[in-house]
Order: sequence, then C-alpha cells, then structure tokens
Amino acid sequence: MTALPADPAFLWGAATAAYQIEGAVTADGRGPSIWDTFAHTPGRVVHGDTGDVAVDHYHRWAADVALMAELGLQAYRFSISWPRIQATGQGAANPAGLAFYDRLVDELLAHGIRPIATLYHWDLPQALQDVGGWAARDTAERFAQYAGAAAGALGDRVHLWTTLNEPWCAAYL
Repeated sequence: MTALPADPAFLWGAATAAYQIEGAVTADGRGPSIWDTFAHTPGRVVHGDTGDVAVDHYHRWAADVALMAELGLQAYRFSISWPRIQATGQGAANPAGLAFYDRLVDELLAHGIRPIATLYHWDLPQALQDVGGWAARDTAERFAQYAGAAAGALGDRVHLWTTLNEPWCAAYL
C-alpha cells in the first residue's frame, strides 16, 4: 500500500468501540454490560446478532495492529471496556483486563501508532445499570475509580484520552 504524504496537521487514524470489536464477553473475568443485555434481548437487534464474538479483537489484537500498521495509521482510538476492567463496575481492577489493554498499547507503540483511549463507549457494567445506571450519583463515583485504574495502568504510554463517546446518546441508552 502507498503511504499518505506526511502532513503534521493531519493525523491518519481509525477508531473502534470495545463492544463492537473485542468479543470474548465472558473471557478473563469480564462482566456483562448494558450492550450485552440489550443485544441478547429478543427483537432488539436484527438477526439476534451480539458482540459475543464480534471480530474477536480480544484474541486477534496483534494481527489487527499489524493491519493498522500496513494501512499506515498514525493513531488508533480504542475504547476500554469498563466491565473488562471492573466486572461489576466497582472494586479492584481485573489484572487480566488491564493486561489486555497493556499489550494492545505496547503493540501500537511498537508499530509507531499513537494510542488514544476512550473510557466509556456505551458499555456500562450491567450491575451498575441494575442500581440506577448513570442517573444514580454513585455511578459517577464508580466511573472515577475505573478511570483512575485505567489511567494508572496505561497513562505512562497513553497521552490522549476521551471520557465519554457521544454523551448525548449515552444519556438515552
């Protein structure tokens, strides 16, 4: 593939959402999210499709990053799955979940791709939704704890962060 001309004013990149690509929804301690519940509710999604496997990025991340490098990407904006870091949205961070993103970030950097992390892309842990979701003030406290765990694990290498993807939409999910 021919690379794009270098232009410091333009950042060539791509973005994804954890639920839409990772799959492995029960692997290594990941808890259920509101997306899992929604997608598994009959009649909600065409053909009953779910993110249970998706494109299996959780297991294919190294090959996916190699494809990004082949495309000449300079940046990759990915979202971190909150229920992969904290299955119920609270408590100690899941070491296996953090290790997945740790490996992903290291691989991106090894290929010269700038990692950009989004903390929330519509995958609230179902346990938090069950006690009020974003309408409950406690969820904001839990989010701060989760954000601290993610930043503590990745902040030495991830220098661009976004908090909420499309907050207007998240308000209605």
